[in-house]
Amino acid sequence: MQKEFKITGDGSHTLYVPELNEHYHSTHGAIRESSHIFIHAGLKSIDISSDPINILEIGFGTGLNALLTFLEAKKNNQTIYYTGIEAHPLDRSVYEKLNYCSLIREAGLKTIFLKLHEAEWDETECISEKFILEKIHRKIEDFIPDNNRYNIVYFDAFSPAVQPDIWTEEIFKKIAKSMLPGGILVSYSTKGDVKRALKASGFTIKKLPGPKGKREILRAVKNKSIETN
Repeated sequence: MQKEFKITGDGSHTLYVPELNEHYHSTHGAIRESSHIFIHAGLKSIDISSDPINILEIGFGTGLNALLTFLEAKKNNQTIYYTGIEAHPLDRSVYEKLNYCSLIREAGLKTIFLKLHEAEWDETECISEKFILEKIHRKIEDFIPDNNRYNIVYFDAFSPAVQPDIWTEEIFKKIAKSMLPGGILVSYSTKGDVKRALKASGFTIKKLPGPKGKREILRAVKNKSIETN
């Protein structure tokens, strides 16, 4: 699929896919959106004493969520095991031009960002001593995760309008089984069908204030009574 670079409201890049009429991130600010939803409503809501933290991302995409997670974990001296699922990885000609590192201005961050993208698919690699990455090159429909593994799920697939088969009760039940009791799932979508599918899959959901340009986001907590055998 063809991808076009777009500058969002906070100066950071997103990618636009004309074929789908879909952006990878909010046009109001890619870094702002990812920080608000996945770091502040996700990673920061986990007990900081939890170590290591296991994170599953549905839609590795530009690697922005992984990059921001790396930075937050480094600040808090946390160990992260990060699993990212992506059916359509970006070419180097695309990801090396993304401008996140020049905006965040952290020493050595560009090297880390390239390591995130250049890590072998379907292998486990140490990005740093405390950030271990496993990228899965397949569709979420074909992914069979371990039970009771993840503290957090970043659900960052393309929108339900574009990928309706991913935002379903069947997929959410699979994800729920992969999560630890009390684990959380965060997403930008608060669509009614998504909320109903999450509730039917054993989650308690809560709407939270969204980033600029979006009224609300979603945080779902796995009920402790969900059967995972």
